[in-house]
Amino acid sequence: MRYYVHGAGRSGRAAWPEQDGARAVFADHGSVARMADKAARLAAGCPDDVGVVVSHSLGAVAVALAHAAGSLPAVPHVLVEPALYDVARGDAAIEAHVGPMEAARARAADGDLHGFWQVFAPMMMGRDATPGTWAEDRPVAERFAAMEPPWGHGLDADVLADVPTLVVTGAWNEEYEVIASRLAQSGARHVVLPGARHRPQDLPGFEDAVADFLATAR
Repeated sequence: MRYYVHGAGRSGRAAWPEQDGARAVFADHGSVARMADKAARLAAGCPDDVGVVVSHSLGAVAVALAHAAGSLPAVPHVLVEPALYDVARGDAAIEAHVGPMEAARARAADGDLHGFWQVFAPMMMGRDATPGTWAEDRPVAERFAAMEPPWGHGLDADVLADVPTLVVTGAWNEEYEVIASRLAQSGARHVVLPGARHRPQDLPGFEDAVADFLATAR
């Protein structure tokens, strides 16, 4: 049984369109903003017969917190582009992301949601924050501004060192490669699948990489 945990965007089954739904449970933590609440929801929804936990981006942070708390079974984990910024704080690429995002969140906290979006949209959505799309973008900005960031949770690179761990990245963003490198130094296996940017799970080679990992993980 596989337990799939989505990131900050699509949720539930929709976040894993290329994955087989048989013998799988698709978590949905999108309605809660705090990472501790996400971790608790994931722990509560984990199937008893889970054999591997597969998490993406922000979801990997909630999974790591649940595992650190002993709330998830000690089964193999697959982390897809994990947003585990805490494990690589101090690295230039990591701080170049965290600094502007913290400044953007401070704007939102001061009531300047559009100011937040002016930073967030180019960095995270790959597009400018334009006045013509603000009415459409505002609910999205509100959701992301309310979401707790993936750093500041006290996680280190050894958080999953006691379980077999595969990290899959897409070779498009230095932040995720740095995070993967730190996790690899703590024993994780790292596989790079370029071609789909932040969603290597959508590539044909993803299932082969997971199968190869699971063949030797137990």
